[in-house]
Amino acid sequence: MRAADFIVRSLEAHGIKRIYCVPGESYLALLDAIHGSKSIELIVCRHEGGAGFMAAAEAKLTGKPSVVLASRGPGATNASIAIHMAEQDALPVILMLGQVDRQERLRGVFQEIDYTQFFGSLAKGVFEIAEGRKVPELLPRAVHLAQEGVPGPVVLSLPEDMLNDPVEGDPAIVFPLARYGHRSADAADVQALIDQSQRPVVVAGARMRNDAGKTALRQFAEAQHIPVAVTWKNQDVFDNDSPLYAGHLGFGTPQNFRQLLADADLIVAVGTRLGDVATLGYTFPSIPAPAQRLIHVYPDSRPLGRVFKTDLAIAAEPAPLLLELAQTPRVVSSSRESWNNKIQQFMAEFQAFTPRSVSDGVDFGEVIMALTKYAPANCTVTTDAGNMSTWVHRHWKMTTNNMLIGGIVGAMGLGVPAAVAASLVEPERMAICVVGDGGILMNGQEIATAVAYGAKPKIVLSDNGIYGTIRTHQEREYPGRISGTNLSNPDFTAWAKSFGIATHRLAMGSNVEEVVKTFLAEPGAALLHVKSSAQSLSAFGMLKT
Repeated sequence: MRAADFIVRSLEAHGIKRIYCVPGESYLALLDAIHGSKSIELIVCRHEGGAGFMAAAEAKLTGKPSVVLASRGPGATNASIAIHMAEQDALPVILMLGQVDRQERLRGVFQEIDYTQFFGSLAKGVFEIAEGRKVPELLPRAVHLAQEGVPGPVVLSLPEDMLNDPVEGDPAIVFPLARYGHRSADAADVQALIDQSQRPVVVAGARMRNDAGKTALRQFAEAQHIPVAVTWKNQDVFDNDSPLYAGHLGFGTPQNFRQLLADADLIVAVGTRLGDVATLGYTFPSIPAPAQRLIHVYPDSRPLGRVFKTDLAIAAEPAPLLLELAQTPRVVSSSRESWNNKIQQFMAEFQAFTPRSVSDGVDFGEVIMALTKYAPANCTVTTDAGNMSTWVHRHWKMTTNNMLIGGIVGAMGLGVPAAVAASLVEPERMAICVVGDGGILMNGQEIATAVAYGAKPKIVLSDNGIYGTIRTHQEREYPGRISGTNLSNPDFTAWAKSFGIATHRLAMGSNVEEVVKTFLAEPGAALLHVKSSAQSLSAFGMLKT
């Protein structure tokens, strides 16, 4: 068969259900091969960045590999933003790129890029399949690499003429993943450090996102009586209403919250690399020698003990270890109980919402509180980059029944395509997108994709006329000197109507709860256009306007 047909048959064998793309002339044979597939749906998007974000969202939802196709040159560079996100978020995304004909390689011809150099620092692997006979070897290797250990993106460069090469072999070959785990002595070592601690805190990251990880985290925390803080954009891995919930670690974490955590004497970091955001700028724990003892469990040895002095580093999946430790419930000391009560009291006050008196629009916090009241308990929430997401992280008490999709990489433009993908992957589950007026004009055109494929995202737009995050930094560094952060926006209600979706509008004086209830009750895709306050910019502070 043609290499193109072999690729599609192999993807079917690997369980790929959807391929996201913007069509390009450099992989026409592959499009033709997909046309003959009975199990793969081709989702045609409006921008390669949107297509890549959809693939990343699917990988986050399912924990399985997802595929995005893009054409050479501009298509590849447009898609690179999603590959950056996949690397930062540890998502198994496979990017297949059309490449110029083999006879034209290395001449600098129209749209030619050396993808190995371009994606080398972003992807786990970059392979150019220069001969069709190499497809049976390299394609399963790419899918395996994307999943093994800590997942991440893999890029495949496919010369246009190679796709028509004849290929022999079995397209159903799938490389099994290796099994690995902790040693029998590790649990005892971890338990010993916990038993010596009076004020321990768990810091839980994205590797706890699947059902096994969430269950293990909950059982461990409850058995050991240890509070759990979650890393940025991962607040759905632990019940935010639990008495053991110790908050969400991210940008803008206020000083009193930082001071509370700093009193810990043991950090048990599970399923996180402990990067700069998760550690509050390398202050919790601090570098190079933390004030607390540090246990770090992660299925990749590279971040273990690389930045911090680590008392116990274990290269393994955290869930089995936590489950083993959960089998021996502990009776804790009065000092441990006092520590837990202190965190519980702080979180109760910290998560409480107080409406603000503003004169320039709707307090967006009130909108988020109405969503938490009326949205389905198991909804998926996608957040774009920007201050509007701080209301979600501080006040939306998510549980493990929710799914939160937000880019750890901080890229604008994720929210809408992620919600479209979530609605396609799990049509029975409501997908709610929280996005700002900056982010929605980056990939909001994927509303057209939602309409084309029957996806039903509910898009909540905060329209306050500014690049809010940048304005926050600007006011701190150059107060009163506004430069480059004001926006001139279209009528978003009319814009959304032009796609054929339902629209609702919130302005000052509107009944927020009634409008939100009506919006959520829409049977199809819908936009809630909130003329929000720039004064009430963030869940953590006000802006002087």
